[in-house]
Amino acid sequence: MRFAVALRAIVLALLLGFTWLLANSMLGRDGNSFMRMLFSGEQEEPTPEPRPRKYKCGLSAPCPPKHLAFRLVSGAANVIGPKICLEDKILVSSAKNNVGRGLNIALVNGVNGDVLEIKTFDMWAGDVSELLKFLRPLHEGTLVFVASFDDPGTKLNDEARKLFMELGSTAAKELSSRDSWVFIGAKGIENKSPFEQVEFMGRNMLFFQCKLNFKDLLLWKSSF
Repeated sequence: MRFAVALRAIVLALLLGFTWLLANSMLGRDGNSFMRMLFSGEQEEPTPEPRPRKYKCGLSAPCPPKHLAFRLVSGAANVIGPKICLEDKILVSSAKNNVGRGLNIALVNGVNGDVLEIKTFDMWAGDVSELLKFLRPLHEGTLVFVASFDDPGTKLNDEARKLFMELGSTAAKELSSRDSWVFIGAKGIENKSPFEQVEFMGRNMLFFQCKLNFKDLLLWKSSF
């Protein structure tokens, strides 16, 4: 009887040992942790997935050397204000309390990236002559960032449209009330700017306006 009990104990021990070796072989390095979990009831916490990295101004990838990172967002109707971000610095936003109906414009030095001036021009009830005084004396190489809010075109006259076209705009010629417009131009540029988006809403749809998101990389040139 005692011999049979001892034999069963030996067989059971061998069976447990074989089971452990088999589990360790199948699970590799995780075998020990698996056995601990099996006998202790502990569960390993799942490894959290890494969050996607964000770069300047919310871009999904970093800019190459001598490039400026930027993000322009037009206003949505007359409810949500526009936003201009340059090199991870917010230049224009509702949170900064420096947005206004019409055209929100930031001037940037195209050589070193310094912000020169930020102004808002009311294109519904304002005086377009103020916009003309602002655009006429721009120096060669000055970058012009524009984000519209509610009404970018009612007060635009032929001279104002021509000045924007000289900065590289193709949409300024037809811009009207309730259009959404984001644009980056440069004084002295020879070709049309690739950094422009517009949503023409039409005069019969004054109650509605789309919100444009404009993300891209702007080549930082020392001259144009």
